[in-house]
Amino acid sequence: MNPEITAITLGVSDLNRAKQFYGEGLGCPIDKDYPVFVSFNLGDGSSELALYTWDALAADAGVPSEGSGFRGVTLNYIVTSTERVDEVLAQADRAGGEIVKPGQGSQWGGHFGYFSDPDGYLWKVASS
Repeated sequence: MNPEITAITLGVSDLNRAKQFYGEGLGCPIDKDYPVFVSFNLGDGSSELALYTWDALAADAGVPSEGSGFRGVTLNYIVTSTERVDEVLAQADRAGGEIVKPGQGSQWGGHFGYFSDPDGYLWKVASS
């Protein structure tokens, strides 16, 4: 089997808040919008991003919904310049996200920083 990631689904505590953060705040176009599920079409070459209410997603997977803290995963957005890294971080901040690590130089010569969405999912924004 050669798996292909067609969608990334995040369990969120407040679907309307998360939809507003990704849709209005970050400008992701909504593809599907249901009472417990929203998906965004991120464009050619990208997986779809989906939001599901936390409890409903846990139930769908058949696991308990309790738990918090670092989830052992980060989402990555690679951009073309140092300036774009800082622009994306600022946009996430304005949209209600939290800057976890401000833009800074990296050991590989690029520039990177981290923000978290309102549910604590970490996004790394880096220039190549």
